Amino acid sequence: MAVNNKITAKAPATTQESAIVFRAGDEEIKLTKAMVKNYLVSGDSARVTDQELTMFMMMCKANKLNPWIREAYCIKYGDNPATMVVGKEAFIKRAEASPEYDGMTSGIIVYDQEAGSLEYRQGILRVGNEQIIGGWAEVFRKDRQHSTRIEVSMEEYAGRKKDGSLNGQWSAKPGTMIRKVAQVQALREAFPTAVGGMYTAEEQGHEEEPVTMTPIDAEVTEVKEAPKAQPKPAKEPEPVEESDSLL
Repeated sequence: MAVNNKITAKAPATTQESAIVFRAGDEEIKLTKAMVKNYLVSGDSARVTDQELTMFMMMCKANKLNPWIREAYCIKYGDNPATMVVGKEAFIKRAEASPEYDGMTSGIIVYDQEAGSLEYRQGILRVGNEQIIGGWAEVFRKDRQHSTRIEVSMEEYAGRKKDGSLNGQWSAKPGTMIRKVAQVQALREAFPTAVGGMYTAEEQGHEEEPVTMTPIDAEVTEVKEAPKAQPKPAKEPEPVEESDSLL
């Protein structure tokens, strides 16, 4: 009796990358490590580790943040640990969702060299070479007699390069940046349950960078449509000659 010694090897089962699914507001959010690495990391996305990707996804899930609308994003430069940050708009939306929120005012602190005095200015307008030395914000709650007011120093929070100079956004828009820092700190202190434990890029010396998708180089070939064949004209019938013969 013949014995068949042939062994058929089974193909290894393919493993599908696990995803984290949660709700942020009215949206259902699904995240995988590949999604975060390819689309939600600013800086050196190739250097971000699996552990950092997992931490970012869990931060979004725990705080119910939607990273696809920039409520949260991950910053990675070189071999430095990745920074998980939250957008200012997420702070504003969380505060406005509370029935106790009663508005906020904010601005910049300008030093007048001639008078030797400080001016607390609402908004970010400055004239000429006026020096911005800080920012301020005041948050109001309906259930509290006193507001929550925060003042922050430009020197302490301004993002700088290795040579000590201000980085791009802090150099171009110092008033906008330091005002953001004051706003989120005041909101976090006024609403610790809603936004506690969340920090923005500006507070950590970074600047918000848009996430750009790498363009795909593709050769485009124009395909010209062949001209349609024109229908041949109908052949005219040949004339019939009448016979001259009589029957």
